[in-house]
Amino acid sequence: MVTIKDIAAATGVSATTVSNVINGKTGRVSAQTIQKINEAIEQLGYVPNMSARSLVSHSSKVIGFINHVLTIKGSNFMEDPFLSKFLGILEQVLRENGYYLMIRTAETPEEIESFLRTWDIDGLFLAGIFQDDFFESIKAQKLPTVLVDSYVHQADICNVGLEDFGGSNMATKYLIEKGHKKIAFASPKIQNGGVLMERYLGYKAALTEASIPFDSELVFECGMDLEHTQQIADYMVAHPDVTAIVTTADFLAGNIMANLNKRGVRIPEDISVMGFDDLNICTIMNPQLSTIHQDMELKGRLAVKLMLELLNGETPSPTEVILPTTIVERDSVRSLN
Repeated sequence: MVTIKDIAAATGVSATTVSNVINGKTGRVSAQTIQKINEAIEQLGYVPNMSARSLVSHSSKVIGFINHVLTIKGSNFMEDPFLSKFLGILEQVLRENGYYLMIRTAETPEEIESFLRTWDIDGLFLAGIFQDDFFESIKAQKLPTVLVDSYVHQADICNVGLEDFGGSNMATKYLIEKGHKKIAFASPKIQNGGVLMERYLGYKAALTEASIPFDSELVFECGMDLEHTQQIADYMVAHPDVTAIVTTADFLAGNIMANLNKRGVRIPEDISVMGFDDLNICTIMNPQLSTIHQDMELKGRLAVKLMLELLNGETPSPTEVILPTTIVERDSVRSLN
């Protein structure tokens, strides 16, 4: 096994200098020396011993991402393209900073406590968390924690979020401005104190502001896949007076559109569809999906920035960052004016 001493001997520098370069502490090392050490590392096939480094530095360099979203039996949360893309961004930015990402699903406080006893984690990312026993069990661990898309407001907890109310409100107003009055709303199960509730309230507020009566029959809560969005398509076929639908996710919108197409419903001629997130899949749908854009790259980088500040013993300011949303107009919305 190649060691740091072997690299030092091959390059003619001290083992301390080699260690500093490996650990990214290159402030006092010349570019020429860094290049020479990296070339030796590659030629000799040096692989750092993470267990040994963890013991010396008291840091595992591993950050956990805890999924607490319960999925439909037979599916998994990584099927959601939003989460897959966001996790990819987190992994990339953490890797750029010398850290590793570990992903784990935990449904109960006992599961998360067992996980943290088993693995030496430096910090945790949590998405879509609510103020409940699960959150309290994590907070009690006193690990550096960054929440993503969560409405848990505590001074000592960092959060990167989005204008969820504003984005959904904007999407609904956009349809109203296009002349639509019977507008449905589709979402996975809505819970108080969460992202989906904020998007639901944004939809309702836009209707109220336009003096359009709210109709609870036009609110659909279901899974995001093809099977569970069939009921929405069936309703639209039976109620052609409903001319538009606002959704809380592009993936959900895409499956609704697929079911509508199967039933001969034309988009946007018969019904207009609005998504949320602006994922890459929007441009490969037929027609291309009009949606609400969020900057996922920035969200991921800000989440890692907050995490690194916590790991360095700093107090981030501000601890909560709310990112803006914008409309992306494509081909899935028709003007009735």
